[in-house]
Amino acid sequence: MSKECPDCHGSGYKVIKTEPCPQCKGRGKVKSVDFMKISEKNLDNFLKKGALCEKCGGRGKVEITKPCKSCGGLGQFYTCKLCGASLSDPEQIEAELCANCANTQCVYALDDSCDIKDIEAGKYYHGVVGSKASFGVFVDMNPHIRGLMHSSNIEVMPEVGDSLIVYVKSVKAGGKLDLIPKPLKKYETVELEKDLPLEKSSRLDANMKGNLVRLEGEVIQVKQTSGPTIFTISDEGGFVPCAAFESAGKRAYPLIDVNMIVSLTGEVTLRDDQVQIEVMSMKRLTGDREARVLARVEEVIEKRAAPAEIPFLVESEILEKLKPRMQHVAKEIKKAILHSKPIVLRHHADADGITSAIAIEQAILPLIKDIGGLDAEYYYYKRAPSKAPFYELADVTRDISYALEDAERHGQKMPLVVLVDNGSTEEDVPSMRQARVYGIDLLVIDHHHPDEIVDQYLIGHVNPAQVGGDFGVTAGMLCAEVARMINPEITEKIRHLPAVSAVGDRSEAPEAKRYIALSSEKYSLEELKDMALALDYEQFWLKFSSGKGVIDDILDLGTHETHKKLVSLLCEQAKGMIKEQLDTCLPNVKSQELSNGALMNVLDVENYAHKFTFPAPGKTSGEVHDVFCKQSPERPMVTLGFGPDFAVIRSRGVLMNIPKMVRELREELPGAGVNGGGHLVVGSIKFVEGMRTEVLSRLAEKIAASEVE
Repeated sequence: MSKECPDCHGSGYKVIKTEPCPQCKGRGKVKSVDFMKISEKNLDNFLKKGALCEKCGGRGKVEITKPCKSCGGLGQFYTCKLCGASLSDPEQIEAELCANCANTQCVYALDDSCDIKDIEAGKYYHGVVGSKASFGVFVDMNPHIRGLMHSSNIEVMPEVGDSLIVYVKSVKAGGKLDLIPKPLKKYETVELEKDLPLEKSSRLDANMKGNLVRLEGEVIQVKQTSGPTIFTISDEGGFVPCAAFESAGKRAYPLIDVNMIVSLTGEVTLRDDQVQIEVMSMKRLTGDREARVLARVEEVIEKRAAPAEIPFLVESEILEKLKPRMQHVAKEIKKAILHSKPIVLRHHADADGITSAIAIEQAILPLIKDIGGLDAEYYYYKRAPSKAPFYELADVTRDISYALEDAERHGQKMPLVVLVDNGSTEEDVPSMRQARVYGIDLLVIDHHHPDEIVDQYLIGHVNPAQVGGDFGVTAGMLCAEVARMINPEITEKIRHLPAVSAVGDRSEAPEAKRYIALSSEKYSLEELKDMALALDYEQFWLKFSSGKGVIDDILDLGTHETHKKLVSLLCEQAKGMIKEQLDTCLPNVKSQELSNGALMNVLDVENYAHKFTFPAPGKTSGEVHDVFCKQSPERPMVTLGFGPDFAVIRSRGVLMNIPKMVRELREELPGAGVNGGGHLVVGSIKFVEGMRTEVLSRLAEKIAASEVE
């Protein structure tokens, strides 16, 4: 075995310096030529260019060299194929054996890919007794090769299943092997594989059907069927399914698992018009071979995962500043798909969170199916809403539980969890810490006011506040642009989602107006608002279900006629329930003017609103807030909806910082159990029921101390 010397790059020497050629004195040409000795070809060159100096080849300079010390002037490092020792003797190099191993007998262990053509008479092989007969013993050297040890050559009769070393006396016509048992005390085992050139999966096509090929790559999926075990192998060319059959429903190669680097040999076949390899042999690679294959695969995946370089749908200084972060997140999501890592998409259960998630979903599902097959969505993707605008412990507990079950049942990797419209705040940290225990990677695309503490748990984080923006650039806007970086082909399909997100989150940012204008050719402002309301209404009843299908119809991603009928019906029902709730609540709202001039409206949603129905307390408080804002359009306004252990805040024209207020209340009121957050001027607070009066009183003081526009 040999490898190129890194110091001399295979030349065997190093250049010390260059000097003028002593023969032509640096001119590169000779003064005279003997035309009787010059060939016709050289004569033609001479007439065109003149006579070149033979010593320097016309360069006028010669190199002064010395043998490379590292390789001894050989240009290569040669090693013994058995023990790996360095070789320098020409005879040893030719034999590829050191002096010690040359005196040691080689015994070959045949790989499952080998056939009778790989057997040579006069060599030793490992075998297993397969069966016995009156005239001798049949020895299996691999599943495809069997030879006979005649009874006349056997001194002690072995039993079926015994391992032994055999000498191939002859290879007869028809591939019959004449074997002799040879117990050896000193030998070296050499694994012998089918001598096939290494192929790439990208080069395999229908024209190669029936060919034997050898592949090296990473196992990115193992799927047990009722028949064979399907290994999906990723190499620098792409992906290819490889079917290995032990027996019906039995796991083939049980020691080969996801993330391992393997070498396999098999026959190219077609299944449903797609190339598949019928595995003859597969083994795990380790050491240098593993590192080389992994490096090749990773290099290609890095290139394939590069995000698309496309302009944003609208002009935005904030988006331009966030672009590197968005590209990083897009790349990490694509890398997860290319590595067949499951993706869990967590989103806040409102219009902004839903549109954020659907944009990403539309981008990644085609890629997941391209790699894992049409049913890959059910194994490698899950979308789940979160009731709170942060990653709750209940959410992460479900995600970890499902991931561990899938790892046990399907041999899957731990997932990448993508948090959209949540994930940026301190409230997310307990769940993130649990996810980290199990090696789960986390990405966040959010517009809630961020806390730096979360970044240590994330592999990517996009938030407009990181570049001087605010919550007006919604998560739906950010996710739509990230989705386009992942898969530009879905641009037209999701073009309206940022606008739905903007009206659903009541964004007043310049970007909101631009996204709404972008969708105006297809949807009016009222139609966008109806979609947002329908999403909020339907998700309330869906609870923790993703609602796939019905959510797509609400967002006009299916049949347009169904979309129109469904949104119309849902909005009719939602508006009716909102009206009924407002009729109940408004007479019980208490309003007071604060010292900063703002009007604060207070509603006890526990006692003066319908419970366990739409709209929920947060939505109810928002609807009440809208009524008072319309009554006094110029006045700073705060609406506080509270229950036994929570308060929901909505505001207009009051410059609050709710996350900061939460931290201050937690410090000022020990024992109140204050937590929560949200946007700067829209959010929620939780506390213990017994401290409600103290918390709400102190909260009102802080609101009154805030500046107003």
